[in-house]
Amino acid sequence: MLSCFDFIRDTTFAAMLLRLLLAFVCGGVIGAEREFKRRPAGFRTHILICLGAAVTALTSQYLFLGRGLYTDVGRLGAQVIAGIGFIGAGTIIVTGRKQVKGLTTAAGLWASAIVGLACGMGFVECAVFATLVILLAETVLVKFEYRFAKSGMLSTLYVEYANAEGIEPVLALLAREGARVAHLEISKTSGEGDGQRCCAIISLQLTAGQSGAELANGIAELGDVITVEEL
Repeated sequence: MLSCFDFIRDTTFAAMLLRLLLAFVCGGVIGAEREFKRRPAGFRTHILICLGAAVTALTSQYLFLGRGLYTDVGRLGAQVIAGIGFIGAGTIIVTGRKQVKGLTTAAGLWASAIVGLACGMGFVECAVFATLVILLAETVLVKFEYRFAKSGMLSTLYVEYANAEGIEPVLALLAREGARVAHLEISKTSGEGDGQRCCAIISLQLTAGQSGAELANGIAELGDVITVEEL
């Protein structure tokens, strides 16, 4: 531990104000990146969560050191870590194309709350370093994430066709389009005789510029295909 920060670990009024100020700054730094990208939880939300967690940690210390109540000083902080989930869940949505959005914002809120706990406990070194690492992950590493996503997009198609031979033209079309079949699962629907149909779940590795919806439209035009849907 750095001795230069020992003054902020004291139980004085000035130390309490400095801890809250540190939580304000750390939460604001994390939330600024989300605000810039117009995410649901932005600058003020991250500040409030970080401050709330810091106040929780300060209250735990006060009950133990100020009032002499021999209780678990980590209990209130544990409730913050668990309870922040209801706020994070509100930022997660599923789009019309079955894509999950808001996970990074939810994770940022959770991390911001833990940084606030560190601020409230006076763990300055951890709070500052964690803030910088979180900011690095949200601003720099996202570029690598987009690059990997573009080079390895996945799509899953559900195809229902009239007979067992109907899968062959589907696979031929995918091969012509350059989509690699990562996994293929074939089964039969309920029914007997002419009422029995075949269906397939096809997991595809798409190349740059390809779209699962466009491939599904092409498959739908094949003669034996009854229905096709992108999952």
